[in-house]
Amino acid sequence: MSTRRSFLQNSGTLLSGAVIAPAIHNKAFAYFKNKVMPSDQLNIAAIGLNGQGWSDLSAALKVPGVNVVGLCDVDQNVLDKRMKDLDGKKVDTSRIKQYPDYRKLLENKDIDAVIIGSPDHWHALQMIHACQAGKDVFVEKPVGNSIGECNAMIRAQERYGNIVQAGQWQRSQQHFADAIAYVHSGLLGNIRTVKVWCYLDWKQPNAVKPDAPVPAGVDYQKWLGPATLRPFNPNRFHFTFRWFWDYAGGLMTDWGVHLLDYALMGMKATAPKSIATLGGKFAMPNSAEETPDTLMALYLLVPTERWC
Repeated sequence: MSTRRSFLQNSGTLLSGAVIAPAIHNKAFAYFKNKVMPSDQLNIAAIGLNGQGWSDLSAALKVPGVNVVGLCDVDQNVLDKRMKDLDGKKVDTSRIKQYPDYRKLLENKDIDAVIIGSPDHWHALQMIHACQAGKDVFVEKPVGNSIGECNAMIRAQERYGNIVQAGQWQRSQQHFADAIAYVHSGLLGNIRTVKVWCYLDWKQPNAVKPDAPVPAGVDYQKWLGPATLRPFNPNRFHFTFRWFWDYAGGLMTDWGVHLLDYALMGMKATAPKSIATLGGKFAMPNSAEETPDTLMALYLLVPTERWC
């Protein structure tokens, strides 16, 4: 009889692709459901539920045989909202435990895998601790805020042997796959330069705001975690945390992760040989953000093989 572990390994492609569940045909789900034994039900939990973590969890629950048994967030308001959302999805919430501390969640032996959708500055510690606890992991991008963090995460996966995937949803979308296949066909000839870009027409400047009391229901010390201790400021919380160096790297480590990933795939390249950047706060110089609103980066890549 197969075990949960072997089930995870054999179905890893579908499970890790759950974040883009609409791209998978319903017939595939029907076939998959027939292959899931009652003993192979997967119990998952999510850490960080205000944004992408909730999106990932919602999509994962569309995969037959996947059950949510744990929710973790340092904001009780978010936990309350997500429990109501799950009720609306007809999910049995009676078996779901809530955790304000992810370390307590990882102690739950009934949890097979965790989704990490917390702010970027928490990814490395939570992923490493999840590996130590024997959990398989889906961790949102960017996997870490530094090369050192990423190397430590790789070592943890290698040491404990967990199944770990980063949140690169575009790899499973057909139009990206078609574009990569066309590039690899050689029809474009010898490619010397690849350009990727991201222009956010919805991005508005965040006005400078004064520090404020911590909102009711928020454990701000747990939210900060390994980051620098600072007074609470609404600009540094929830979605807009990504524009501050204490927690993230701005747009380059947000959308840039996706864009650079398929550029590397297209060129069959790994780490760049060198990087040069130029940018700053040019479009919105008076905004509260610390990270650049305009940035250009030049990556010198060395392809791993000659293919054209």
